[in-house]
Parts: sequence; structure tokens; C-alpha cells
Amino acid sequence: MLVDQPQIDHLRQQFASLQSKADLLALLNEAKAMLFEKGDQYPLQLTSLTWYANTSLGVKRYTAFEIPKKRGGHRLIFAPKDPLKVIQRCLNLVLQCVFSPHKAATGFVPGKSITDNARPHVGKHYVYNLDLKDFFTSVDLHRVKACLKLPPFNLTGDREPLAFLIANLCCIRQVGEPSRAFLPQGAPTSPLLTNVVCQQLDRRLTGLAKRFGATYTRYADDMTFSSFVNIYQPDSAFCVELNRIITDQRFVINPAKTRLQRPGYRQEVTGLVVNERVNVPRRFWREIRALLHNWETLDYDEANTRFQKLYALNKARPSQKAPALANVLSGKLLFMKMVRGANDELYQHYARQLDALTNQTTDEISVDVERILDIWEKQGLEKAMTAFEQYKDL
Repeated sequence: MLVDQPQIDHLRQQFASLQSKADLLALLNEAKAMLFEKGDQYPLQLTSLTWYANTSLGVKRYTAFEIPKKRGGHRLIFAPKDPLKVIQRCLNLVLQCVFSPHKAATGFVPGKSITDNARPHVGKHYVYNLDLKDFFTSVDLHRVKACLKLPPFNLTGDREPLAFLIANLCCIRQVGEPSRAFLPQGAPTSPLLTNVVCQQLDRRLTGLAKRFGATYTRYADDMTFSSFVNIYQPDSAFCVELNRIITDQRFVINPAKTRLQRPGYRQEVTGLVVNERVNVPRRFWREIRALLHNWETLDYDEANTRFQKLYALNKARPSQKAPALANVLSGKLLFMKMVRGANDELYQHYARQLDALTNQTTDEISVDVERILDIWEKQGLEKAMTAFEQYKDL
């Protein structure tokens, strides 16, 4: 969040006093003034709010495209058109000021990252990972509206139409499914609203974990339990109750992504190793070492060309240009710094190597890359790499 505490308190108070669509519009314009530069202060109009709340407009509200998944297949993304995206960003800021996620939720929470999600599971003998299938699309418009009627939003009684309006602004009605609108993956408001919807799920699973001496965290659709005793047999009392709770909350476990990590093997939580400390996987720093070695032994242009060819083959979409090698290394080192700490010897060793190669400190280039790192943490590597394109020239 880019606002200070007095602004947060003000937005929260204004939300609590909302009575009409005009009040909501005024609040969104206040949020817009906080989010955007003064040159972009064209106020939102009531007609725009009404028009973009029509979920039947389909492609006039969103652009749909697919991105490849790491393990095969594709993920369908719905990117809101710019006017709707502005509305959703303003709305997201307001809802962030009003809502505090459950302590077990670490994804899409200001001030938290995948490191916070992994840390509670360090040193446990058994780490149990689960993934919820079709996480965003399984949350429909009526469920969003129902949650907005509950504390801390309290949009009930005469204020209930505002809950319906907000739900419509945040959902999409896909072609071929006219009877159902749902949260689109790609909208700025969808991550926060999934945390809103998952409050009861998080409370019940935290209680379940406590009963069996386990620890529970959730990063978006990625749920993790850890314990010193193996309670994760398919027919165990723990797993039976776990499946019942998830089903009751209208979610479905993806069996292909369910795994039990036992002692003596590498244990990972949201991509980070948790056996003895929160750490990046070995393959991560080996890639850094290889890229630095190429830069040292070849000239930069040659090393960068080789990297971009490899990136194009393995990671980039056909229309997507590869980012510059120097920026990729900077981003990876900042990520390593976040996970292992600024005083870590391995991080400092690679940072000195990069510093010698670029003739500038990592701090001098961190302003842009810190933003990329934030995208990486919250939206995934593919989107982070896309954002790298605008920083190709050092």
C-alpha cells in the first residue's frame, strides 16, 4: 500500500459511512488521488461505474489470454480494460484499508511475502502441500456479495445494493456461462477478495491444525501444513476432517498438486526450502553462478545474447522479449537477499561479483528491480519477467 496511516484511517471511516452509489464514487475518487500522479486526476464518473458493473459486457470489460504453466497446460488470465482496471485499483485500496486477512493468509497481504509463508514450517519433520483447484473462478459473484455483507464491511440493509455493485465491478461473466459470474484471475481486486472469502476456511483449518499439533499457512490457493508427526495418511482423522472442511467451504483439492514431504528429503513451501532455514533452492543460486560466469568469461553482449536465446526457448511467450541479463541477475540477487538476508555470505559474494561487472552497486539499480521483485512475489515469475522489459537498458 502506498498510503500512510492517517489516509488508511480516513478511507476506512468513509467506507463505514457509505450510503449510496454517489458516496462510493466519491470514495473511489479519493483513493484515485492517493494512487495516481496529479497529471492523472480525471475523476471517475458515475456513468463509468454503472457501465463497468455490467458483467454481461464480456470482452468490452476484459481481455482474455493464456499463459503457460510450469508443469504444462495454460492458465487463463482476464486482464481488465484500462478504465475498469483504474476503478478496481481504487476499490482494492479502499477494501485493503477496511479488511485485515486471517493471520494464516500470507499471499497478497501488504508486508508479507512467500518468505513469511515458508518460515512457520522450518524444521518440521513432515510438510504437507495442497492446492485448491480453479481457485479464483470457483468464487462466484453471489459469494463475494455475501462476504461484503459481513464484518468488517457490513454492507447490509439499505447498503446491500453497494455490496452487489462492488461484486459486479469485481467479477466477470464468461461467454458460454451466462448464469454464473466469478472472480477473474488478473483483476487487481481478485486476490484480496479471495482472502475475504477464505476467512472462514482459514479459521477452521487453523483450528484443525492446532488440534493435531500442526502448523497451517495459505498463500493464495497453495495451502501448507507441517508437523513433527505424520498425520497425513489419506484415511487419517486429520485428512478426513481436512477434506470435509474444504468441501464445506465450496473448494476442491487438486490431487495432482498434493504431496507429503518427509524428513531426509528437501522440503519446499511456495518454492522455498524449509529443512533448516528459509532458503532458495540450490538450482536458483546455481543459475546465478552460471550467468555470472558467462558474463565474466564472455563479453556482456555475447552472454546477454546467449541468455536471451535460452529464455526464448524455455520461458518467454513468442511475442515476449527477453529481459536484459543484468536486470535478471539484479532481480535474482534481490530475491536471494530477501530470503537469505543482507548479511548472508553467499548473497554478498554474488553481489560483489555483479558489482564488479556492472561498475555500480546493487543499491543504485534496486529502485526499479524492487518493483519487479514485488511483482515476482505476488504475481509470479512470468509477469515479473514481462515487467523487466521496460528496464532493458542499464
